[in-house]
Amino acid sequence: MLKGLGGLGDMAKMMKAAQDMQSKMAELQEQMDQITVTGEAGAGLVKATATAKGELKALDIDPSIFVATEKEMVEDLILAAIKDAQAKASDRAASEMQKMTAGLGLPEGFKMPF
Repeated sequence: MLKGLGGLGDMAKMMKAAQDMQSKMAELQEQMDQITVTGEAGAGLVKATATAKGELKALDIDPSIFVATEKEMVEDLILAAIKDAQAKASDRAASEMQKMTAGLGLPEGFKMPF
């Protein structure tokens, strides 16, 4: 195709690969909005649902824990459920990113800037 132009053929391949990667990243970002994870605390008494991007979407609290004297415990459970959902979202995002970047020859543990 670009015979005789030195390394320009390789450069064209690299540019095409970069464009493909950019397209796949855009798709992945859209998918991350659709993937949800649920974090729990208190044996499921409090559940927080977030997208794989970490955006909190829902909070489900069992009414049995609403006792005025247990306010601090309820707050702790809510925070724990949110943190669990965020951790799961981060793990899921990393897993999806790893699937997408497999075979690109990136160093192990390479973190993308998003």
